[in-house]
Amino acid sequence: MSEILSQAEIEALLQSLQENGEGAPTPQVAEAPKLPNRSRGPQPKTAVAYEMYDFRRPDKLSKDQLRSLQMVHETFSRHSATGLSADLRSPVQIDLVSIEQVPYEDYLRGIENSAFAVMSLPPLTGQAVLEIEFGLLFCMIDRILGGPGRPVSRNLLTDIERPLVKQIVERFLAGIKTAWEGVVIINPGIEQMETTSQFVQIAPPNDVVVTILFECRVGDVRGAMSICVPYLVLKPITAKLSAQKWFTANNKKHNATSRRQLSQQILHTTIDCSVMLGQTRMNVRDFMNLRAGDLVPLNRDAQDELELWVSKTPKFLGKPATVGKRMIFTVSDPIQND
Repeated sequence: MSEILSQAEIEALLQSLQENGEGAPTPQVAEAPKLPNRSRGPQPKTAVAYEMYDFRRPDKLSKDQLRSLQMVHETFSRHSATGLSADLRSPVQIDLVSIEQVPYEDYLRGIENSAFAVMSLPPLTGQAVLEIEFGLLFCMIDRILGGPGRPVSRNLLTDIERPLVKQIVERFLAGIKTAWEGVVIINPGIEQMETTSQFVQIAPPNDVVVTILFECRVGDVRGAMSICVPYLVLKPITAKLSAQKWFTANNKKHNATSRRQLSQQILHTTIDCSVMLGQTRMNVRDFMNLRAGDLVPLNRDAQDELELWVSKTPKFLGKPATVGKRMIFTVSDPIQND
């Protein structure tokens, strides 16, 4: 007898099962053997891990490198706020809001009514941008000129305002230089000033740039400012942006080589020196009546030694003399300061 059923026999078998009230047999799937539970507590559900990736906006810097940039620019905001507070005679607070990697065209598309300072960052090649909203900028200019810090609703700079804007930008550049010393020694400088974004071309439109957004408060006026640095400018120093290497560089002890290099740099530093001839007191009337040829008695004798001051500290004793048509000072003894 053949073990293979014909089509008619299969249909007859199914028909008899339906007449007896039984459903069609459900195929059973063999269960996979259960593995022993090696952990305590409930088991987490298995989930597929994935991350959205936009090929039009690839990330060039890692999260670790972005954290290093965040620490650098938090230092920049503190130094800049301190310097501006003294210049503007008003409390200034600068807070870092965000750091992003975006195409350069997206950065320019989101900016309106701002002034741009294109800056160089030698020894790094390329250019970067410092952007300040006009409302915030005119508030600073008004404070410099002695006003209460009122913002002005316009987007053009006059010939008088441009040097004042340059002075403000140079204060920010000093903060950038100080903040970046832990990563690389740079000497930022102003290349050009623009009031329209279409003339600020520091990178191709599709190139990735790092944008650092700040919120700046001058008195009661708030405004936004940002720094834009192309990735190609940062590429040579990406290895130095590792947080571990950054902290190691900051915490290392000064060895003989570093002390020698520091001494060489200090040797070329200029200092202000002055000689104190003497002091006297007079009333305002006598001071206003002084004329050429008048004699003013001082509290020193002609034979007394004079003091040579370095900044505001007396350092040496000596006597004045002349060499040709020039006056000189002969140092005799140092002054021991406690």
